[in-house]
Amino acid sequence: MRKMNDQSGCYRPVNIQGNKVSYRGSCGDSAEKEVKRLQRRFLHKDGSCNVYFKHIFGEWESYVVDIFTTLVDIKWRHMFVIFSLSYVLSWLFFGLVFWLIAVQHGDLFSDEEEVTPCVANVHSFTGAFLFSLETQTTIGYGYRCVTEECSLAILMVILQSVLSCIIDTFIIGAALAKMATARKRAQTIRFSYYAVVGLRDDKFCLMWRIGDFRPNHMVEGSVRAQLLRYREDKEGRMTMEYRDLKLLNDQIILVTPVTVVHEIDSDSPLYGLDRKALAKDNFEILVTFVYTGDSTGTSHQSRSSYVPREILWGHRFNDVLHVKKKYYKVDCLQFEETTEVYAPHCSAMQLEQKEQEWNRAEKTREKQAEKSALEIKYSQKSHSAVALVTSCEEPEEPVTAPSQPPGDVSYRKAAVTLSRLSIESQI
Repeated sequence: MRKMNDQSGCYRPVNIQGNKVSYRGSCGDSAEKEVKRLQRRFLHKDGSCNVYFKHIFGEWESYVVDIFTTLVDIKWRHMFVIFSLSYVLSWLFFGLVFWLIAVQHGDLFSDEEEVTPCVANVHSFTGAFLFSLETQTTIGYGYRCVTEECSLAILMVILQSVLSCIIDTFIIGAALAKMATARKRAQTIRFSYYAVVGLRDDKFCLMWRIGDFRPNHMVEGSVRAQLLRYREDKEGRMTMEYRDLKLLNDQIILVTPVTVVHEIDSDSPLYGLDRKALAKDNFEILVTFVYTGDSTGTSHQSRSSYVPREILWGHRFNDVLHVKKKYYKVDCLQFEETTEVYAPHCSAMQLEQKEQEWNRAEKTREKQAEKSALEIKYSQKSHSAVALVTSCEEPEEPVTAPSQPPGDVSYRKAAVTLSRLSIESQI
């Protein structure tokens, strides 16, 4: 077997037998199979995990050691079979023991009335089985009974009575624990089928809804979300990468349907994905809701997941809560409904970069406006100073008055010069 490169640049395994060359598969088929393999869900919409364990070491031993948890986790039909067999097999076992005691003592073959049997009125295996059933269920018809003849028969009656109490406690306790499990309660917690991506306070956000449609609500609840991404290394091995999504409202009281919000910021794994990249990417968002029921006080968990084809870009959920005059009305028909709204097709990272560029340009414009305003103000002050200095100066008189002494003229010019210098220094 060799690997040959075809015109598409894809390597395919081939078998060469003599002059015949046969290809095994094609590049397109392998790519399609790889895509299909990558797009398998890890968690179904109903919360069940798409995981199958095979060749577990010590599987049956671990189930038998923790038999109580095993009985609680199995299905009801299996539980009913085990419940019935535990009683029937114990009746058969002790019936066989009483029948062997009667055979060993000779109660089945002796016709003498003077011989006292170990168990009175037991003449066959059927009679021994009926005595075992009457003893374990404490029916007590009064026809068959154990006598003082055989201590072994008395000991078996004691053991069967103790074992019947253990079986009743164990099986009934497991049945009650199974009825009190959170699986049925978790089915009344609904997640929206689609998640949406839209603008919320000018920020990209991933949103989905959770609702409880029972009249008795839970005490408190906590929401958690993780992004599961499938990665394949150079050797073709599959790895899973988990990253937590930071939620704005992770602690909620689910009286009315709540929209859970994840802001797509720089710490989010969805920060660099635009609309097309999100649709083509291969990941799965696992969401869990852990809460405490007010009826039983036990903790419950509901799960769901979202893949890229279940995330709507540029949508928002419709309003389900309406305020009336005396009460709040919840319209459950709008729980899954969404409305298409405007949202940029770019990623949150690109949107943030554009906002930063716009803010920088806005600051630059503001600085330029402030600078121009200061220049205008300075020029106005300069003009007013010049006007003030000019007004302080007296107009020169013609030289037709030779009567003024030269000392007065020089003194007046010096005073005007000093006043001009003082005004310019103040400006």
